[in-house]
Amino acid sequence: MFDGIQRRVVSVWFPRLASDRVLRQRPIEGPFALTLKQKNANRIYCLNTAATQQGLHQGMPYADARAFCPDLQSQMAQPEQDLRFLHALRRWATRYCPWIGLEGKDGLVMDVTGSAHLFGGETAMLADMRMRLMRAGISTQIGLADTRGAAWALAHYGEGIAPSREALAALTSLPVAALRIEDSMSVALQRLGLRNIGDLAGAARAPLTRRFGPGLLLRLDQALGVQPEDISPQAEPPHYAVRMTLPEPIGLLADVMAGVERLLVQLCAKLKAQEMGARNLCITLRRVDQDHQQVDLRLARPLRDPQRILPLFERGLSEVDAGFGIDQLRLEATQVEDLPVQQISHVTDGGKDKLDDLISRIGTRIGLENIHRFLPADSHIPERSFIIAPAAYSEPVSGWSSPQPRPICLFPPEPIAGHGSKPPKRFRWRRMSLSTGRATGPERITPEWWLEDDNWRSGMRDYWRVETTQGRRLWLYYTPQNPGWFVQGEFA
Repeated sequence: MFDGIQRRVVSVWFPRLASDRVLRQRPIEGPFALTLKQKNANRIYCLNTAATQQGLHQGMPYADARAFCPDLQSQMAQPEQDLRFLHALRRWATRYCPWIGLEGKDGLVMDVTGSAHLFGGETAMLADMRMRLMRAGISTQIGLADTRGAAWALAHYGEGIAPSREALAALTSLPVAALRIEDSMSVALQRLGLRNIGDLAGAARAPLTRRFGPGLLLRLDQALGVQPEDISPQAEPPHYAVRMTLPEPIGLLADVMAGVERLLVQLCAKLKAQEMGARNLCITLRRVDQDHQQVDLRLARPLRDPQRILPLFERGLSEVDAGFGIDQLRLEATQVEDLPVQQISHVTDGGKDKLDDLISRIGTRIGLENIHRFLPADSHIPERSFIIAPAAYSEPVSGWSSPQPRPICLFPPEPIAGHGSKPPKRFRWRRMSLSTGRATGPERITPEWWLEDDNWRSGMRDYWRVETTQGRRLWLYYTPQNPGWFVQGEFA
């Protein structure tokens, strides 16, 4: 009971949610199915009415389906896109009531207590739902009853409306599978002669509990309203956007920056409450002539500090054409990331924050993806001892561990003339005549046999650090298995 009013619940089932989503975007005539790899086999995931009429069914191997229906058209399923589509349908259903939750992966459950009269009654409300969904190309089955279990049973096995306080009469003829029980339990009940819910309700409860456990009778009691069952509405995701409408148009950069600062304070307060940080920001400026201009800001790190974000907007806002004036500002965090609260200390170094802000400033000019940093890699091969990663999407490493010093400048091997296993006393490199003053080594590096690399087919290498009398500090190596000398790097 709810404030003296009998609770009423609607269950909306979308039996072809995945295929309907795809066919709404690209209609196809004839049999159509979505496939998904399950248990090392490509199986039918969802299919349209034409494919069902050909004898195909969900879970059927795709190879068998093609044998039964040679003209079957198909494509790979995308369950994550189907879930997003279901969330969109949930938002659409709020036109009927505010209390809406998801029912598995292909349904909605709605508490419409006290809402049906707004649409002319329960029958008219369900007819309106069917009409709108059919117009959108979405197959649906709808049930309405006093309980969530009864509404689900009607939607899946006997579409219709159960009169108030008459759940048992409406469910009596439905199969026991309508109680949301496992298939194996449903088969076992049918073998005992309990084929429908009416048979189950009239059977002795103690033997059923001993054989099937308390879950079976709990589902029955929930459907009949003896045991309560909650409906958990899906919470709306936080919306990180703020807006300001100005009483008088503005056009000076200082005025626009002042407005943006006020919006940033509000937005960052929302982000802090959710322990989130903005990664991408977009500010929309509406002019009095109804034209809109946007300024996007991509940050190297998630932030929610208005004082750090505001200066980064200055360059983009300085290029905005205010026209006859700007009368509205809208700021939105288009991409957010987790930014949990951290313990601060009086010894905290602000150098990292300054570096992140610098990367953000440069990124507004050339793009964040064009700013790179070097990171160490787990390999003793010089060419593979580092990786190049976008600076905005990676963390710096405090120190590089290497058994021997490595040159700052590393380049592809360049051959030089030399004989023997010791560095040559005189050699020419890049049109320069050089003389060896001091040589340190060798450091032997062997190839990584588990990887294919054409540059290391000459075998192991003996690396030397050579200081020339001309001031050059080079990194040379000798290949004993295929005699030859090469220059691969230069020390600072």
